[in-house]
Amino acid sequence: MTFDYAPAPESRAVVDIAPSYGLFINGEFTEAADGKVFKTISPSSEEVLSEVAQATAEDVDRAVKAARKAFQSWSALPGSERAKYLFRIARIVQERSRELAVLESLDNGKPIRESRDADLPLVAAHFFYYAGWADKLAHAGHGPDPRPLGVAGQVIPWNFPLLMLAWKIAPALAAGNTVVLKPAETTPLSALFFADICRQAGLPKGVVNIITGDGSAGAELVGHPGIDKVAFTGSTEVGKAIARTVAGTPKKVTLELGGKAANIVFDDAPIDQAVEGIVNGIFFNQGHVCCAGSRLLVQESVQDELLDALKRRMGTLRVGDPLDKNTDVGAINSAEQLARIRTLAEAGEAEGAERWAPACELPSSGFWFAPTLFTGVTQAHRIAREEVFGPVLSVLTFRTPEEAVAKANNTPYGLSAGIWTEKGSRILWMANKLRAGVVWSNTFNKFDPTSPFGGYKESGYGREGGRHGLEAYLDV
Repeated sequence: MTFDYAPAPESRAVVDIAPSYGLFINGEFTEAADGKVFKTISPSSEEVLSEVAQATAEDVDRAVKAARKAFQSWSALPGSERAKYLFRIARIVQERSRELAVLESLDNGKPIRESRDADLPLVAAHFFYYAGWADKLAHAGHGPDPRPLGVAGQVIPWNFPLLMLAWKIAPALAAGNTVVLKPAETTPLSALFFADICRQAGLPKGVVNIITGDGSAGAELVGHPGIDKVAFTGSTEVGKAIARTVAGTPKKVTLELGGKAANIVFDDAPIDQAVEGIVNGIFFNQGHVCCAGSRLLVQESVQDELLDALKRRMGTLRVGDPLDKNTDVGAINSAEQLARIRTLAEAGEAEGAERWAPACELPSSGFWFAPTLFTGVTQAHRIAREEVFGPVLSVLTFRTPEEAVAKANNTPYGLSAGIWTEKGSRILWMANKLRAGVVWSNTFNKFDPTSPFGGYKESGYGREGGRHGLEAYLDV
Protein backbone atom coordinates (compact mmCIF):
# COMPACT_ATOMS: atom_id res chain seq x y z
CA MET A 1 0.00 0.00 0.00
CA THR A 2 1.36 3.43 -0.92
CA PHE A 3 0.33 6.88 0.18
CA ASP A 4 -0.03 9.79 -2.20
CA TYR A 5 0.80 13.25 -0.92
CA ALA A 6 -1.23 16.24 -1.97
CA PRO A 7 0.74 19.42 -2.64
CA ALA A 8 1.49 21.32 0.56
CA PRO A 9 3.11 24.57 -0.56
CA GLU A 10 4.37 27.17 1.87
CA SER A 11 3.08 30.64 1.02
CA ARG A 12 5.49 33.03 -0.66
CA ALA A 13 3.42 35.90 0.71
CA VAL A 14 5.27 35.76 4.04
CA VAL A 15 8.40 37.26 2.47
CA ASP A 16 8.61 40.61 0.73
CA ILE A 17 11.60 40.74 -1.64
CA ALA A 18 12.49 44.21 -2.87
CA PRO A 19 13.29 44.68 -6.58
CA SER A 20 16.84 45.78 -5.71
CA TYR A 21 19.26 45.81 -2.80
CA GLY A 22 22.35 47.86 -2.08
CA LEU A 23 25.38 47.19 0.09
CA PHE A 24 24.95 47.41 3.87
CA ILE A 25 27.73 49.68 5.09
CA ASN A 26 27.84 51.57 8.39
CA GLY A 27 24.23 50.72 9.20
CA GLU A 28 22.77 51.94 5.90
CA PHE A 29 22.01 50.46 2.50
CA THR A 30 23.98 52.16 -0.25
CA GLU A 31 24.61 51.65 -3.96
CA ALA A 32 27.91 50.32 -5.26
CA ALA A 33 30.45 52.98 -6.16
CA ASP A 34 30.10 52.32 -9.88
CA GLY A 35 26.38 51.50 -9.72
CA LYS A 36 26.81 47.96 -11.06
CA VAL A 37 24.29 45.27 -10.10
CA PHE A 38 23.72 41.58 -10.76
CA LYS A 39 20.61 39.42 -10.67
CA THR A 40 19.91 36.68 -8.16
CA ILE A 41 17.56 33.97 -9.41
CA SER A 42 15.56 31.15 -7.89
CA PRO A 43 17.24 27.89 -8.95
CA SER A 44 13.95 25.98 -8.89
CA SER A 45 12.30 28.21 -11.50
CA GLU A 46 15.06 30.46 -12.89
CA GLU A 47 12.92 33.50 -12.12
CA VAL A 48 14.74 36.71 -11.18
CA LEU A 49 14.17 37.43 -7.49
CA SER A 50 16.01 40.74 -7.21
CA GLU A 51 18.95 42.86 -8.33
CA VAL A 52 21.88 43.19 -5.95
CA ALA A 53 24.80 45.62 -5.87
CA GLN A 54 28.21 44.46 -7.11
CA ALA A 55 30.81 45.73 -4.62
CA THR A 56 34.02 47.34 -5.88
CA ALA A 57 37.36 47.83 -4.17
CA GLU A 58 36.16 51.28 -3.13
CA ASP A 59 33.06 49.76 -1.50
CA VAL A 60 35.12 47.16 0.34
CA ASP A 61 37.38 49.93 1.63
CA ARG A 62 34.36 51.89 2.89
CA ALA A 63 33.01 48.83 4.68
CA VAL A 64 36.34 48.00 6.32
CA LYS A 65 36.79 51.60 7.48
CA ALA A 66 33.26 51.61 8.93
CA ALA A 67 34.03 48.38 10.78
CA ARG A 68 37.35 49.77 12.04
CA LYS A 69 35.67 52.88 13.39
CA ALA A 70 32.92 50.86 15.09
CA PHE A 71 35.48 48.49 16.62
CA GLN A 72 36.69 51.11 19.08
CA SER A 73 33.35 51.44 20.86
CA TRP A 74 32.09 47.88 20.27
CA SER A 75 35.19 46.21 21.75
CA ALA A 76 35.05 48.60 24.71
CA LEU A 77 31.53 47.47 25.66
CA PRO A 78 31.28 45.05 28.59
CA GLY A 79 30.63 41.51 27.40
CA SER A 80 27.26 41.56 29.11
CA GLU A 81 26.22 44.51 26.90
CA ARG A 82 27.39 42.81 23.69
CA ALA A 83 25.45 39.74 24.80
CA LYS A 84 22.22 41.75 24.90
CA TYR A 85 22.53 42.53 21.19
CA LEU A 86 23.23 38.90 20.34
CA PHE A 87 20.28 37.70 22.40
CA ARG A 88 18.11 40.27 20.65
CA ILE A 89 19.28 39.10 17.21
CA ALA A 90 18.57 35.47 18.17
CA ARG A 91 15.04 36.32 19.26
CA ILE A 92 14.33 38.33 16.10
CA VAL A 93 15.60 35.42 13.98
CA GLN A 94 13.12 33.18 15.79
CA GLU A 95 10.29 35.67 15.31
CA ARG A 96 11.04 35.99 11.60
CA SER A 97 11.99 32.34 11.05
CA ARG A 98 9.09 31.52 8.74
CA GLU A 99 9.88 34.50 6.53
CA LEU A 100 13.59 33.69 6.49
CA ALA A 101 13.00 29.99 5.75
CA VAL A 102 10.88 30.82 2.70
CA LEU A 103 13.47 33.34 1.53
CA GLU A 104 16.29 30.81 1.91
CA SER A 105 14.42 28.14 -0.04
CA LEU A 106 13.58 30.60 -2.82
CA ASP A 107 17.13 31.89 -3.20
CA ASN A 108 19.01 28.65 -2.52
CA GLY A 109 16.68 25.90 -3.82
CA LYS A 110 16.71 23.77 -0.65
CA PRO A 111 13.45 22.22 0.61
CA ILE A 112 11.44 24.37 2.99
CA ARG A 113 11.38 21.41 5.40
CA GLU A 114 15.14 21.74 5.80
CA SER A 115 15.39 25.52 5.95
CA ARG A 116 12.46 25.62 8.41
CA ASP A 117 13.43 22.66 10.64
CA ALA A 118 17.24 22.64 10.43
CA ASP A 119 18.77 25.89 9.21
CA LEU A 120 16.72 28.49 11.08
CA PRO A 121 16.66 26.76 14.49
CA LEU A 122 20.44 26.37 14.27
CA VAL A 123 20.91 30.02 13.26
CA ALA A 124 19.06 31.19 16.36
CA ALA A 125 20.84 28.61 18.53
CA HIS A 126 24.28 29.89 17.49
CA PHE A 127 23.43 33.47 18.40
CA PHE A 128 21.94 32.35 21.73
CA TYR A 129 25.00 30.20 22.45
CA TYR A 130 27.61 32.85 21.72
CA ALA A 131 25.59 35.50 23.53
CA GLY A 132 26.17 33.36 26.59
CA TRP A 133 29.94 33.42 26.02
CA ALA A 134 30.25 37.20 25.54
CA ASP A 135 30.79 37.95 29.25
CA LYS A 136 32.69 34.73 30.00
CA LEU A 137 35.60 34.95 27.56
CA ALA A 138 38.15 34.78 30.38
CA HIS A 139 36.77 31.31 31.19
CA ALA A 140 36.85 29.92 27.65
CA GLY A 141 40.30 28.40 28.09
CA HIS A 142 42.10 30.99 25.95
CA GLY A 143 43.88 32.89 28.71
CA PRO A 144 42.69 35.10 31.57
CA ASP A 145 42.27 38.26 29.52
CA PRO A 146 41.64 37.47 25.83
CA ARG A 147 41.21 40.46 23.53
CA PRO A 148 39.37 40.81 20.21
CA LEU A 149 41.45 40.90 17.04
CA GLY A 150 39.76 43.82 15.28
CA VAL A 151 37.96 43.64 11.94
CA ALA A 152 36.96 40.23 10.61
CA GLY A 153 36.56 39.68 6.88
CA GLN A 154 34.21 36.76 6.34
CA VAL A 155 33.29 35.00 3.10
CA ILE A 156 30.51 32.41 3.16
CA PRO A 157 29.20 29.82 0.64
CA TRP A 158 25.84 29.28 -1.02
CA ASN A 159 24.87 25.92 0.49
CA PHE A 160 23.82 27.19 3.95
CA PRO A 161 23.80 30.98 3.50
CA LEU A 162 22.16 32.09 6.75
CA LEU A 163 23.62 29.29 8.88
CA MET A 164 27.19 29.98 7.71
CA LEU A 165 26.58 33.67 8.45
CA ALA A 166 25.59 32.74 12.02
CA TRP A 167 28.62 30.44 12.40
CA LYS A 168 30.88 33.38 11.64
CA ILE A 169 29.19 36.53 12.86
CA ALA A 170 28.01 35.24 16.26
CA PRO A 171 31.45 34.31 17.72
CA ALA A 172 33.09 37.35 16.11
CA LEU A 173 30.68 39.77 17.78
CA ALA A 174 30.71 37.91 21.10
CA ALA A 175 34.50 38.26 21.20
CA GLY A 176 34.29 42.01 20.53
CA ASN A 177 35.24 42.12 16.84
CA THR A 178 33.43 43.93 14.05
CA VAL A 179 32.59 42.28 10.74
CA VAL A 180 32.57 42.74 6.98
CA LEU A 181 30.80 39.76 5.46
CA LYS A 182 30.42 38.75 1.82
CA PRO A 183 27.72 36.19 0.99
CA ALA A 184 27.90 33.98 -2.08
CA GLU A 185 26.95 35.57 -5.39
CA THR A 186 24.07 33.14 -5.98
CA THR A 187 22.53 33.47 -2.47
CA PRO A 188 22.86 37.07 -1.21
CA LEU A 189 19.31 37.70 -0.02
CA SER A 190 19.26 36.14 3.44
CA ALA A 191 22.42 38.06 4.40
CA LEU A 192 20.76 41.30 3.27
CA PHE A 193 17.67 40.43 5.31
CA PHE A 194 20.01 39.80 8.24
CA ALA A 195 21.31 43.36 7.79
CA ASP A 196 17.75 44.51 8.42
CA ILE A 197 17.65 42.31 11.54
CA CYS A 198 20.79 44.06 12.78
CA ARG A 199 19.04 47.41 12.41
CA GLN A 200 15.91 46.01 14.07
CA ALA A 201 18.05 44.85 17.00
CA GLY A 202 19.60 48.30 17.34
CA LEU A 203 23.11 47.04 16.64
CA PRO A 204 25.51 50.01 16.53
CA LYS A 205 26.37 51.21 13.04
CA GLY A 206 29.41 49.61 11.44
CA VAL A 207 29.54 46.55 13.70
CA VAL A 208 28.18 44.36 10.90
CA ASN A 209 28.64 45.28 7.24
CA ILE A 210 27.38 43.20 4.31
CA ILE A 211 28.96 43.54 0.87
CA THR A 212 27.61 41.57 -2.08
CA GLY A 213 29.26 40.60 -5.33
CA ASP A 214 31.22 37.91 -7.13
CA GLY A 215 34.58 36.42 -6.33
CA SER A 216 36.40 39.67 -7.10
CA ALA A 217 34.65 41.36 -4.15
CA GLY A 218 35.69 38.47 -1.90
CA ALA A 219 39.28 38.75 -3.10
CA GLU A 220 39.29 42.50 -2.37
CA LEU A 221 38.02 41.82 1.15
CA VAL A 222 40.55 39.08 1.90
CA GLY A 223 43.42 41.17 0.59
CA HIS A 224 42.44 44.43 2.29
CA PRO A 225 45.18 45.60 4.69
CA GLY A 226 42.58 46.72 7.23
CA ILE A 227 41.37 43.17 7.86
CA ASP A 228 42.75 41.43 10.96
CA LYS A 229 41.03 38.08 10.58
CA VAL A 230 39.87 36.11 7.54
CA ALA A 231 37.22 33.40 7.84
CA PHE A 232 36.26 31.45 4.74
CA THR A 233 33.97 28.52 4.04
CA GLY A 234 33.94 27.21 0.49
CA SER A 235 35.94 25.25 -2.05
CA THR A 236 39.46 23.98 -1.42
CA GLU A 237 40.65 25.72 -4.59
CA VAL A 238 39.56 29.16 -3.34
CA GLY A 239 40.81 28.33 0.15
CA LYS A 240 44.30 27.72 -1.21
CA ALA A 241 44.19 31.07 -3.03
CA ILE A 242 43.20 32.80 0.21
CA ALA A 243 46.04 31.10 2.08
CA ARG A 244 48.47 32.40 -0.53
CA THR A 245 47.02 35.90 -0.28
CA VAL A 246 47.38 36.18 3.49
CA ALA A 247 50.75 34.41 3.71
CA GLY A 248 53.32 36.75 5.16
CA THR A 249 50.72 39.05 6.73
CA PRO A 250 49.69 39.19 10.39
CA LYS A 251 46.11 38.17 9.56
CA LYS A 252 44.67 35.18 11.38
CA VAL A 253 42.88 32.71 9.11
CA THR A 254 40.38 29.89 9.42
CA LEU A 255 39.43 27.82 6.39
CA GLU A 256 36.56 25.33 6.24
CA LEU A 257 36.85 23.70 2.84
CA GLY A 258 35.77 20.65 0.88
CA GLY A 259 35.24 17.07 1.93
CA LYS A 260 34.78 13.53 0.67
CA ALA A 261 33.43 11.83 3.77
CA ALA A 262 33.24 8.09 4.23
CA ASN A 263 30.02 6.67 5.71
CA ILE A 264 31.09 3.24 6.97
CA VAL A 265 28.52 0.47 7.53
CA PHE A 266 29.55 -2.75 9.31
CA ASP A 267 27.76 -6.07 9.12
CA ASP A 268 26.25 -5.70 12.60
CA ALA A 269 24.73 -2.27 11.89
CA PRO A 270 20.94 -1.82 12.11
CA ILE A 271 20.21 -1.74 8.37
CA ASP A 272 17.10 0.44 8.38
CA GLN A 273 18.69 2.98 10.69
CA ALA A 274 21.85 3.00 8.58
CA VAL A 275 19.83 3.55 5.40
CA GLU A 276 18.19 6.63 6.93
CA GLY A 277 21.63 7.90 7.92
CA ILE A 278 22.99 7.27 4.43
CA VAL A 279 20.08 9.14 2.83
CA ASN A 280 20.44 12.03 5.27
CA GLY A 281 24.20 12.01 4.77
CA ILE A 282 24.18 12.46 0.98
CA PHE A 283 20.76 13.72 -0.13
CA PHE A 284 20.20 16.34 2.58
CA ASN A 285 20.39 19.78 0.95
CA GLN A 286 20.81 18.06 -2.47
CA GLY A 287 24.25 16.90 -1.39
CA HIS A 288 25.39 20.52 -1.18
CA VAL A 289 27.14 19.77 2.10
CA CYS A 290 30.91 19.90 2.62
CA CYS A 291 30.70 17.05 5.14
CA ALA A 292 28.28 14.95 3.03
CA GLY A 293 28.71 11.19 3.30
CA SER A 294 29.45 10.89 -0.40
CA ARG A 295 31.45 7.65 -0.12
CA LEU A 296 29.50 4.69 1.27
CA LEU A 297 31.85 1.98 2.56
CA VAL A 298 29.80 -1.15 3.24
CA GLN A 299 31.05 -4.48 4.57
CA GLU A 300 30.87 -7.07 1.79
CA SER A 301 28.65 -9.52 3.65
CA VAL A 302 25.76 -7.04 3.92
CA GLN A 303 26.25 -5.15 0.66
CA ASP A 304 23.32 -6.69 -1.21
CA GLU A 305 20.89 -6.37 1.71
CA LEU A 306 21.89 -2.78 2.33
CA LEU A 307 21.73 -1.71 -1.31
CA ASP A 308 18.29 -3.28 -1.76
CA ALA A 309 16.99 -1.35 1.25
CA LEU A 310 18.72 1.83 0.12
CA LYS A 311 17.23 1.66 -3.36
CA ARG A 312 13.75 1.12 -1.92
CA ARG A 313 14.24 4.18 0.30
CA MET A 314 15.58 6.30 -2.55
CA GLY A 315 12.46 5.39 -4.53
CA THR A 316 10.35 7.22 -1.93
CA LEU A 317 12.28 10.50 -2.10
CA ARG A 318 10.26 13.37 -3.51
CA VAL A 319 12.11 15.74 -5.82
CA GLY A 320 10.52 19.05 -6.74
CA ASP A 321 9.23 22.42 -5.56
CA PRO A 322 11.39 23.56 -2.60
CA LEU A 323 8.40 25.36 -1.09
CA ASP A 324 6.35 22.15 -0.91
CA LYS A 325 6.55 20.83 2.63
CA ASN A 326 6.62 17.24 1.32
CA THR A 327 9.71 17.77 -0.85
CA ASP A 328 12.83 15.81 0.16
CA VAL A 329 15.27 16.94 -2.55
CA GLY A 330 15.15 20.46 -3.96
CA ALA A 331 16.90 22.25 -6.80
CA ILE A 332 20.62 22.36 -7.56
CA ASN A 333 21.82 25.84 -6.65
CA SER A 334 23.06 26.99 -10.06
CA ALA A 335 23.52 25.99 -13.68
CA GLU A 336 27.29 25.97 -13.09
CA GLN A 337 27.01 23.51 -10.21
CA LEU A 338 24.58 21.31 -12.16
CA ALA A 339 27.07 21.12 -15.03
CA ARG A 340 29.82 20.00 -12.63
CA ILE A 341 27.60 17.28 -11.13
CA ARG A 342 26.68 16.02 -14.60
CA THR A 343 30.32 15.99 -15.70
CA LEU A 344 31.42 13.88 -12.73
CA ALA A 345 28.45 11.53 -13.06
CA GLU A 346 29.28 10.97 -16.72
CA ALA A 347 32.90 10.34 -15.74
CA GLY A 348 31.71 7.69 -13.29
CA GLU A 349 29.89 5.85 -16.05
CA ALA A 350 32.77 6.25 -18.49
CA GLU A 351 35.17 4.75 -15.94
CA GLY A 352 33.01 1.65 -15.53
CA ALA A 353 30.88 2.27 -12.43
CA GLU A 354 27.23 1.25 -12.57
CA ARG A 355 24.81 4.16 -12.27
CA TRP A 356 21.35 3.86 -10.71
CA ALA A 357 18.64 6.39 -9.92
CA PRO A 358 14.97 5.89 -9.01
CA ALA A 359 12.25 6.76 -11.49
CA CYS A 360 11.99 10.48 -11.06
CA GLU A 361 10.16 13.12 -13.08
CA LEU A 362 12.15 16.34 -12.86
CA PRO A 363 10.57 19.79 -13.29
CA SER A 364 10.92 21.34 -16.75
CA SER A 365 12.43 24.62 -15.53
CA GLY A 366 15.18 25.20 -13.02
CA PHE A 367 18.26 23.14 -12.15
CA TRP A 368 17.61 19.55 -11.12
CA PHE A 369 19.47 16.27 -10.63
CA ALA A 370 17.90 13.01 -9.50
CA PRO A 371 19.29 11.22 -6.42
CA THR A 372 21.91 8.86 -7.84
CA LEU A 373 24.17 6.08 -6.63
CA PHE A 374 27.11 4.34 -8.26
CA THR A 375 28.15 0.77 -7.51
CA GLY A 376 31.29 -1.00 -8.66
CA VAL A 377 33.29 2.07 -7.66
CA THR A 378 37.02 1.80 -6.98
CA GLN A 379 39.29 4.24 -5.19
CA ALA A 380 40.66 5.28 -8.57
CA HIS A 381 37.32 6.59 -9.88
CA ARG A 382 36.94 10.37 -10.08
CA ILE A 383 33.60 10.16 -8.31
CA ALA A 384 35.37 8.52 -5.35
CA ARG A 385 38.17 11.10 -5.27
CA GLU A 386 36.64 14.45 -6.24
CA GLU A 387 34.00 16.38 -4.35
CA VAL A 388 30.79 16.21 -6.41
CA PHE A 389 28.81 18.51 -4.09
CA GLY A 390 25.56 17.04 -5.33
CA PRO A 391 23.15 14.12 -4.68
CA VAL A 392 25.57 11.44 -5.92
CA LEU A 393 26.66 8.51 -3.75
CA SER A 394 29.65 6.26 -4.53
CA VAL A 395 29.49 2.75 -3.05
CA LEU A 396 32.67 0.85 -2.16
CA THR A 397 33.11 -2.33 -0.13
CA PHE A 398 35.50 -3.56 2.56
CA ARG A 399 36.10 -6.79 4.49
CA THR A 400 37.93 -5.78 7.69
CA PRO A 401 37.95 -2.70 9.94
CA GLU A 402 41.56 -2.07 8.94
CA GLU A 403 40.60 -2.02 5.26
CA ALA A 404 37.71 0.36 6.04
CA VAL A 405 40.09 2.77 7.77
CA ALA A 406 42.60 2.60 4.93
CA LYS A 407 39.94 3.36 2.31
CA ALA A 408 38.26 6.05 4.38
CA ASN A 409 41.56 7.88 4.90
CA ASN A 410 42.60 7.50 1.26
CA THR A 411 41.55 11.03 0.32
CA PRO A 412 43.14 14.48 0.33
CA TYR A 413 40.22 15.65 2.48
CA GLY A 414 39.55 15.12 6.18
CA LEU A 415 36.37 16.82 7.26
CA SER A 416 34.00 14.14 8.54
CA ALA A 417 33.12 10.45 8.68
CA GLY A 418 30.32 8.18 9.88
CA ILE A 419 30.43 4.77 11.57
CA TRP A 420 27.50 2.32 11.77
CA THR A 421 27.94 -0.61 14.16
CA GLU A 422 26.51 -1.96 17.40
CA LYS A 423 29.98 -2.35 18.98
CA GLY A 424 31.00 0.63 21.09
CA SER A 425 34.60 -0.54 21.20
CA ARG A 426 34.71 -0.61 17.40
CA ILE A 427 33.31 2.93 17.21
CA LEU A 428 36.04 4.22 19.53
CA TRP A 429 38.77 2.28 17.71
CA MET A 430 37.62 3.56 14.33
CA ALA A 431 37.18 7.15 15.50
CA ASN A 432 40.74 7.13 16.78
CA LYS A 433 42.04 5.88 13.43
CA LEU A 434 39.98 8.04 11.05
CA ARG A 435 41.66 11.26 9.97
CA ALA A 436 38.53 13.38 10.08
CA GLY A 437 37.60 16.44 12.10
CA VAL A 438 34.13 15.13 12.98
CA VAL A 439 33.18 11.47 13.35
CA TRP A 440 29.51 10.57 13.80
CA SER A 441 28.50 7.22 15.26
CA ASN A 442 25.16 5.67 14.24
CA THR A 443 24.01 9.05 12.94
CA PHE A 444 25.12 11.64 10.40
CA ASN A 445 24.92 15.38 9.78
CA LYS A 446 24.13 16.25 13.39
CA PHE A 447 25.17 19.75 14.41
CA ASP A 448 25.10 21.70 17.63
CA PRO A 449 26.50 25.17 18.41
CA THR A 450 28.37 23.79 21.44
CA SER A 451 30.36 21.34 19.31
CA PRO A 452 33.44 22.35 17.28
CA PHE A 453 33.51 21.65 13.55
CA GLY A 454 36.44 21.66 11.13
CA GLY A 455 38.81 19.46 9.19
CA TYR A 456 42.29 18.25 8.41
CA LYS A 457 44.43 18.24 5.27
CA GLU A 458 42.69 19.90 2.30
CA SER A 459 39.51 20.33 4.32
CA GLY A 460 41.08 23.35 5.97
CA TYR A 461 42.18 24.35 9.44
CA GLY A 462 40.70 26.00 12.48
CA ARG A 463 37.44 25.17 14.23
CA GLU A 464 34.02 26.78 14.25
CA GLY A 465 31.44 26.19 16.96
CA GLY A 466 31.80 25.62 20.68
CA ARG A 467 34.31 27.47 22.81
CA HIS A 468 36.91 26.40 20.24
CA GLY A 469 35.21 28.70 17.74
CA LEU A 470 36.01 31.72 19.92
CA GLU A 471 39.77 31.21 19.65
CA ALA A 472 39.85 32.30 16.00
CA TYR A 473 38.46 35.70 16.99
CA LEU A 474 40.64 36.33 20.03
CA ASP A 475 44.22 37.52 20.42
CA VAL A 476 45.52 34.60 22.44
